[in-house]
Amino acid sequence: MAIHNFNFYNPTRILFGQGQIEKIDKYIPKQAKILITYGGGSVKRFGTLAKVLTALGDRQYAEFGGIEPNPVYETLMKAVDKIKKEGFDYILAVGGGSVIDGTKFIAAAAKFPGDPINIFAKGVGQGQAIQEALPFASVLTLPATASEMNSGGVITFKEKQAKLSFGSPYTFPQFSVLDPELTYTLPQRQLNNGICDAFVHVLEAYLTQPIEAMIQDGWSETALRTLIKLSPQIKEGHNDYAVRANFMWTCTQALNGFMSPGVPEDWSTHNLGHEITAFNGTDHAKTLTPIILATMKVRKDEKFAKIVQYAENVWQIQAGDDEAKYQAAIQATEDFFKSVDMPVRLAEIGVNAEDIDYLVQQLERHQMTALGENRSQTLEISRQIYQTAL
Repeated sequence: MAIHNFNFYNPTRILFGQGQIEKIDKYIPKQAKILITYGGGSVKRFGTLAKVLTALGDRQYAEFGGIEPNPVYETLMKAVDKIKKEGFDYILAVGGGSVIDGTKFIAAAAKFPGDPINIFAKGVGQGQAIQEALPFASVLTLPATASEMNSGGVITFKEKQAKLSFGSPYTFPQFSVLDPELTYTLPQRQLNNGICDAFVHVLEAYLTQPIEAMIQDGWSETALRTLIKLSPQIKEGHNDYAVRANFMWTCTQALNGFMSPGVPEDWSTHNLGHEITAFNGTDHAKTLTPIILATMKVRKDEKFAKIVQYAENVWQIQAGDDEAKYQAAIQATEDFFKSVDMPVRLAEIGVNAEDIDYLVQQLERHQMTALGENRSQTLEISRQIYQTAL
């Protein structure tokens, strides 16, 4: 098989490095009326918001805080209402992936005709296309999701117990500030989540099937090896700029589209993980690590060749036959997750055998009945993955 046809587009400007927040002044119109979005109080406690306000100068602005770690639809709609009532025409997200995801939705919903819930489908809305969005940008504080350089987002619906994705060519940030020094205040839990979120992002587009995509595979393998190499050095309070700079840029590369044009992509691990977060609020990354391990086992026939390649090119496993390499790659991946204190079994994140029926029912409710790179992952296979991950 050869690389599939593709149409690649990514318009986001990246302002990378120390002191780049001050460059905001150059890229936001002077006359803009800006809504600044953020999550908890950390952007205020650690001075990030103050730097942003200094960079904005005398522009009009207001703040909208309280966006959750898994951004909630009802909360985001409050920001949409504020924009419409007060006439904001630009949004600046200051935070991690959840704040940026939420801001993408706010930007689209503020311009959406009719009820913005119809941006989503999967049993929640009608799945109508986004046709325009307010311009927005981001200041990244937590490397993990690459939302700062892609057009997708994931939103939680508490009442419907759903976590659903959306995306559009209109929801790319105009620019994003990536200052590695902003990661110095992050706790170890968030650093570990970021490492593994990025790692699984790469695997979702890499552990599929060989199609002679040499650049994409090579880029993916380099990113995976980089995260493995950096992980012992990414420690709370160990503020090595070179380490944090490489970490931040690798996380962005993991899901900005550069590694995946023309290659099959899976994303079933994310689909199954989203149901767990909607079920019990587990950190997104912590849902991924047990599921990807189980997926590698249950869907062996589909993924065997790429897992062997992964063993050889990422983990440098050369001994034994292909079966031995396959088994060793799974074990190496599990050991890596354990080394950064991430769960490798669902029981570690509060999911037990009696919960699986509900999770599978939610997959069906949200039309997640044919998943994976070949759309061959049925509900029964998803059930088997949940069971294997226990």
